[in-house]
Amino acid sequence: MSTGTQQTVAHKTIEVDWITGSEFDAHRPGGPKIRIDGDAQRGPSPFDVLLAALATCSAIDVISILQKQRTPATALHVAVEAHRVDATPRHLTSAVLHFRISAPGATSAKVTRAVELSVTKYCSVRSSLRADAPVSWTIELES
Repeated sequence: MSTGTQQTVAHKTIEVDWITGSEFDAHRPGGPKIRIDGDAQRGPSPFDVLLAALATCSAIDVISILQKQRTPATALHVAVEAHRVDATPRHLTSAVLHFRISAPGATSAKVTRAVELSVTKYCSVRSSLRADAPVSWTIELES
């Protein structure tokens, strides 16, 4: 990660509307909504959404890299195991992304490289997490 000054760009505004109890709808103005529930009863919790964002961000990059390698994925699944501090604030301390990928013609080396590049270089969600919260991965390549 660079310690020099980096140019920034504005991200689109995200709005959050309280629905009831600990339920909220998050969305871009005029865009689709996601129900987030602090109790994780009627929607994912905020921490669930963070982990889903990490997995999705990485998966998007893996799909793109495999397409560029001309070995496009036909299926991809990511399961996230995470640990967090037990006291408030209960921040992420580590995560493991378990990738299960079907990509006919892809070698284990190419898939491994795609996942490595995604998690360590391209995924902006990963780059936004605390530096002391390691993110590792496993890969299961299906034929």
